[in-house]
Amino acid sequence: MPTALRTALLRLLLALGLPVLLVTGWWFASAGSTDVYWPPLRTVLETGREVWTAERITADVVPSITRLLLGYLAAAVLGVALGLVIGSFPRVRAVTEPVLEFLRAVPPPVLVPVIMLFAGIGDTMKVVVIVSGCVWPVLLNTVEGVRAVDGVLAETARSYGLAGPARLRHLVLPSASPQIFAGLRQALSIGVILMVISEMFAASNGLGFAVVQFQRGFAIPEMWSGILLLGLLGVLLALAFRVVERRALAWYHGLRRSRRAS
Repeated sequence: MPTALRTALLRLLLALGLPVLLVTGWWFASAGSTDVYWPPLRTVLETGREVWTAERITADVVPSITRLLLGYLAAAVLGVALGLVIGSFPRVRAVTEPVLEFLRAVPPPVLVPVIMLFAGIGDTMKVVVIVSGCVWPVLLNTVEGVRAVDGVLAETARSYGLAGPARLRHLVLPSASPQIFAGLRQALSIGVILMVISEMFAASNGLGFAVVQFQRGFAIPEMWSGILLLGLLGVLLALAFRVVERRALAWYHGLRRSRRAS
């Protein structure tokens, strides 16, 4: 067997081993359950196949993903832009740091009623809630990434007359990109959580709305199927993010591999 194929199979086994073990354990542990709140996994999966039809996915899943992507992208742009400014100018950082620490300490779910007063109860409110939570890991990691730019590289760029947009593009962003992507990875999981929370308030569709409706209607297997769907959505988004990250930071991972090899 070729080494590359063996390595790929090993990675697949390591990635799927624990999930398969957990699902198998859940299957057998709940197989004979008669508890209303803890239905057998077989019942949950069969119910989920009946509930989450193409029509239901269009009505609830698609709007949720749309809100999540809009809020996440807006937070990414806002966080990176502000982070570049704050990280590049020490005086700006000194002025804004106390306010940023105060705002960061406020849990985004607490802001939902306040945001509803200004943004209403439509999709705008849900997107703003997602932005309010996702922006902080992106912003703070961008600031730290900009501050960590190598001093020798900065002096070299200055000696060659690299300034303005050129310095930002060829020095600051590449140097800070590993930190920025670390913040984006954290923001993605926060975005999924806030997507669900925002849809539990004055919503008429979405995954969070559906799970709450199932719970209120005492449809426990349907509720569990919605929770499993949320977990699956999180896994798929994480895998998609990993693909984008590997392509965007291919130079960085290649540099790390070469350093380990040497």
